[in-house]
Amino acid sequence: MDRLHDKVVIVTGGAQGLGEGIARRLAEEGASVVIADINGAKAQSVADSLIRNDKPAIAVTLDVAERKQMRDAVQRTVERFGRLDVMFNNAGFNKPLPFMDVDEDNFNSIMRVNAFGVLVGAQEAARQMMAQGSGGKIINTASIAGRQGYAEFAPYCASKASVISLTQAAAREFAKHKITVNAFAPGVVVTPLWDGLEQDMIDKGVIKRKGEFIESFSASILLGFPSKPADLAGIAAFLASADSDYITGQVIMSDGGMVLV
Repeated sequence: MDRLHDKVVIVTGGAQGLGEGIARRLAEEGASVVIADINGAKAQSVADSLIRNDKPAIAVTLDVAERKQMRDAVQRTVERFGRLDVMFNNAGFNKPLPFMDVDEDNFNSIMRVNAFGVLVGAQEAARQMMAQGSGGKIINTASIAGRQGYAEFAPYCASKASVISLTQAAAREFAKHKITVNAFAPGVVVTPLWDGLEQDMIDKGVIKRKGEFIESFSASILLGFPSKPADLAGIAAFLASADSDYITGQVIMSDGGMVLV
């Protein structure tokens, strides 16, 4: 398929896991892709692998919650590819703690990246899209954790609920500029982020062994198995393409049937 021919896309958190899966799928569909990640070396590695396969790509090192860095990433994108058509605000992290152990540092660090980083990304992408005058698409990675709270990682849940609200607010703000804003909400995704989450929970004594938490969560998936990035990349490509032009302000649940809303 070539649905994204001539489209230019930034994917934050694009150096591994879900972000990498999204970036690779968009490149396969014809997009020029900017791999933006706080780990610049990994971002460059993904970009290099795309380039070796004749896919236009660059890497940028980016802390999504630093506005100047975000603005510079957009500027580098435009300098290299001439425009920005799609912004994937995908970067995020989790640091689980038992509910009664959550403190200011834990809460604020997660909200800074997962919520404020999405706000900054949407603002700076929209600024460029409005200057271009031809519309655009902003797509945010939410989560089932934005639809219901889990005691083991309450700040993460709060941050993803914020993503949903920011998606709706931005959709209302940018519709007049022909910029659509949507989100998709994965459930259990087998990625390095989940591996790190489980190790943190072992260290905190919340679970006893690797695999315990993902197994318990996966038990409620109607389709019977956790997803991989490839299972979600098609939804990402749909939202980035013209096929989704009449959709805005929506959150697509992509969790295998964990949360029915």
